[in-house]
Amino acid sequence: MRASGILMPISSLPSPYGIGTMGQQARQFVDFLSQAGQAYWQILPVCPTSYGDSPYQSFSTYAGNPYFIDLDTLAAQGLLKPKEYKHIDWQCTPEQINYGALYEKRYAVLRTACERLLAAPPADYRDFVRKNRFWLPDYALFMALKDAHGGACWQEWEHPLRKREPDALKAARRTYAKDIAFWQAVQYLFYTQWQALKEYANSKHIQIIGDLPIYVALDSVDVWSSPQDFQLDADLNPTEVAGCPPDGFSATGQLWGNPLYDWDAMAQNGYAWWVRRIRHMCSIYDVVRIDHFRGFAGYYAIPYGNKTAEGGRWRTGPGYALFAAIKKKLGEPRIIAEDLGFLTDDVNALLRKCGYPGMKVLEFGFDSRDGGDYRPHGYPVNSIAYVGTHDNEPVNGWMATAAPEDVARAVRYLNLTKQEGYHWGMMRGIWASAAELSIVQAQDLLGLGHEARMNTPSTLGGNWCWRAKRGAFNDRLAVKLHDLTELYGRLPE
Repeated sequence: MRASGILMPISSLPSPYGIGTMGQQARQFVDFLSQAGQAYWQILPVCPTSYGDSPYQSFSTYAGNPYFIDLDTLAAQGLLKPKEYKHIDWQCTPEQINYGALYEKRYAVLRTACERLLAAPPADYRDFVRKNRFWLPDYALFMALKDAHGGACWQEWEHPLRKREPDALKAARRTYAKDIAFWQAVQYLFYTQWQALKEYANSKHIQIIGDLPIYVALDSVDVWSSPQDFQLDADLNPTEVAGCPPDGFSATGQLWGNPLYDWDAMAQNGYAWWVRRIRHMCSIYDVVRIDHFRGFAGYYAIPYGNKTAEGGRWRTGPGYALFAAIKKKLGEPRIIAEDLGFLTDDVNALLRKCGYPGMKVLEFGFDSRDGGDYRPHGYPVNSIAYVGTHDNEPVNGWMATAAPEDVARAVRYLNLTKQEGYHWGMMRGIWASAAELSIVQAQDLLGLGHEARMNTPSTLGGNWCWRAKRGAFNDRLAVKLHDLTELYGRLPE
């Protein structure tokens, strides 16, 4: 069934408290989607951000971002008093996030709320902890230990904790019991609010597309608690790390630095680590987008310690065996494969065998550095069409920064005009395609430019900060979007 949706990070929702949350503004955005005839809300990963503020580099693949917990909701539940958070200066503008101020000020507010929660735990609190025992105790201990070590990476902790010696872990759980309880309570608050938001969205016939990064951060509980699943040496340092080779977009490639999976070891237990991860993601999202899908066919491995992505080599991934294991345990989860980047025959073959829809990005269709098949006349039905993703310029930013010949080709192909607005013309391009689902960035819907770009790959600072102004998603915009959605046959049935 043809449908459409909007890519809008939770962090980018309007809010008086420094960053978007799962509160009233999130529900108002759901209402906008419903009024505008949309069927999907795509978000970025909701896991906690670490250094660099990227949701793709997190301390945990399971935990929710504490910043997204809505403070007004906590106040309504009696867990906060207005004077404890209403007048805090979050040192930001309505259109930008200040992550430093959030880090310094948000946790004190949450500790106050969690103290009240734990003084009289709700009836379902113990059940939440029990259901999430496969990840929550390790996460809470990990965060408590990070706090105790001044935020240092677990590789810098004393040897017994680094190596997870049982006596050291037992002693740490006693010593940091109060902090561990706090971190567990924070996750209860997050998931309680998340489940309420998802239920609200589903009640309005809006499905949520979540984002699953292929890799996890080195400084994460995922690596610390399961070192046997990663390519680490005897001292628990990576042997090689993840990234992308040099290409037309980057002369030195992209050095992500994530540890690589030990696929042979994972195969021995039926890819249990991945089955647990996918099961969890499918329980909190309606659809899961797996980032960097090509890494399952073959992945780029860079020697640990290299300063750039040059000097890496391609290695064979798990291929279909991983997804056969997932399907055996979970059936047919709804998955979108982010199949962008350097594609080879093995990647295309894997995608066909899995049957998952891949992604088509319109901006790439006019990029002379890429040359991929990304113009709408060639989109297959089983695909998801995007104008751009969180890693791309909004249309108006792209029009101002792309090579003139690339812009001219887009104008000619799509008959773009300033009068209509280049962003509307580009969005029409994917709505008119045969792709079963089309997703547009919220920034394009609002006609924003480079100032609203979410992320520029291979750069540090200034990313992940954009927020929409209050009132941006108004009735007038909803009516216009609804009319165009109907025109291109994408209204929900």
